[in-house]
Amino acid sequence: MAQAISTSPRNSIVQAASEPQTDLESRVRLIMEQMTPEQKVGQLFLVTFKGTDARRESSIYKLIVDYKVGGVILRADNDNFEIAGNTVPKAAELIRALQNHVWDASQTQDRTAEAQPLPYIPLFIGISQEGDLYPNDQIFSGMTSLPSQMAIGATWNPAMAEAIGNVMGRELRAIGFNLYLGPSLDVLEVTATSANTLGVRTFGGDPFWVGEMGKAYVRGLHQGSRDQMAVIAKHFPGRGASDRLPEEEVATVRKSLDALRQFELAPFFASMQADPESKARVDGVMVSHIRYQGLQENIREITPPVSLDAEAMRQVLTLEPAATWYQQGGVIVSDNLGSNAVRRFYDPTGQTFDARAVARNAFLAGNDLLYLNNFIEPTDNDSAATIMRVLDAFAQKYREDAAFAERVDQSVERILKLKLRLFGEFRIDRVLPPASQLAEVGRSQSVVLEVARKAATLLSPSPAELNIRLPRPPESRDQIIFFTDVVSARQCSTCGDQWILSVDSLKNAVIRLYGPAAGGSIIQGYLFSYSFLDLNTYLNNPEGLAALGVNLAEAEWVVFALTGENPSRPEAQALRRLLSERPDLLLNKKVIVFAFGAPYLLDATDIAKLTAYYGLYM
Repeated sequence: MAQAISTSPRNSIVQAASEPQTDLESRVRLIMEQMTPEQKVGQLFLVTFKGTDARRESSIYKLIVDYKVGGVILRADNDNFEIAGNTVPKAAELIRALQNHVWDASQTQDRTAEAQPLPYIPLFIGISQEGDLYPNDQIFSGMTSLPSQMAIGATWNPAMAEAIGNVMGRELRAIGFNLYLGPSLDVLEVTATSANTLGVRTFGGDPFWVGEMGKAYVRGLHQGSRDQMAVIAKHFPGRGASDRLPEEEVATVRKSLDALRQFELAPFFASMQADPESKARVDGVMVSHIRYQGLQENIREITPPVSLDAEAMRQVLTLEPAATWYQQGGVIVSDNLGSNAVRRFYDPTGQTFDARAVARNAFLAGNDLLYLNNFIEPTDNDSAATIMRVLDAFAQKYREDAAFAERVDQSVERILKLKLRLFGEFRIDRVLPPASQLAEVGRSQSVVLEVARKAATLLSPSPAELNIRLPRPPESRDQIIFFTDVVSARQCSTCGDQWILSVDSLKNAVIRLYGPAAGGSIIQGYLFSYSFLDLNTYLNNPEGLAALGVNLAEAEWVVFALTGENPSRPEAQALRRLLSERPDLLLNKKVIVFAFGAPYLLDATDIAKLTAYYGLYM
């Protein structure tokens, strides 16, 4: 292989990439001169696929080898990851297969005098891994279980954000990822509206501190990945004040441009204007499917989201410091163009989906990279067929329309510059991490525990009032009943359930800290655990769970582990039901709530009924 590299006609590209006196622009131009229209337009797309099969017969092989697609995003809901125990090594194996397919194809081209070999260009392999496990992570086991952005924000310490970012970058890069869809630089504003809940996917509600924590996290990602992972902040220009879930329907933010600059845009601008040497500058931004009154004035049903609006995109990218950042190579990435929001915008009935028009409009709006998941027309059996037709249409238009070709070249130049900054040279040994780095994955729990300690927050009452309400801890013979809103997840559709928070999690933690092996201040026989589903069932029919009623009546302490609200899980409302329907069951008891998810799901009236309310996160 070394000989093939040294004698290949394409070696001039590799040599140019390694020569320090040759500027980045000339290296990119040299590569682009040898690219076909098909290879150029392929660089514009980030695609997904189902399963883990990347063999020559697979659709993903055809997309990346035959159609020259430049990037792949791996997702849990597409079954790209395997069962616990094999998740990380199998993911690394899949990524190596994808990258090697592209490399091998570049090395086995026709090398006759008439043929012009195509340059080798590595794939972006991306993931959205936000922390807090399910549902915000794609990989649930094998990696270090990192905290959510809100948990990091609750430490009020940028050093903690940098440390967690460092672990994330190091472990993802060791697996083989080189594109990180995150972090979220959204500023949480509408805290009590479930239609727009960001949950724990944000560093908080203060624009300055979101910017500070975001910069630190980005710095950590770059340092941990050894500057070999592109960081794409989301959801630009900010979704914290949107009026509904932008994944399901095009949402709206009704704010003036000045308000957007002071609030939504501030964290993005903070990272964009960071000194590149500090490593805190984002490489790109993912544009949301949201309408913004400050950019688009009169919002109507036919107003496109900013991701599909060229004038709105132009306006926001001419604001400083975004304009300078963009001029210096910042990359614009669309949010998922196969989402329900995009589909419903073009056809509220959901009966039709013109994939070519959607992709073309998103590209001409100003996106350099088009993210396609579930990007399928109703007449196709799979998304690969749809994507191939889109690629064919783009290549044909490149040949026929000089203005379109110029626009493609501009985006390809940005993309190649970013890939060269990641790898220096386009060689497979530079693109794939050493296999030995996999040993680093999953071994950084100490920094997570430090964040957990510093993020723990007494939300109500004040510390002084708490000392009055709880003058002593539980005594050895105090009966404690735990209610847990259990959380489980599946790494893939055929995988078994993995417990994220089990019914016994809190009880077992108390036993570890205060049980027989730790001083014996708690007697295990006085502890009882039930799920929120059990509690909901009891509220519906007390006779059906008589033992729960007895344990609750005899308990001095009632402890709840709250994880979040989900309309598909009625049991998630069990605590609220208990507080509103049967407050008599809690009379003269010490009622403690630990919020392991978003800490703002209880209102002031609910909180007033509690003895203490803590934000612990996961």
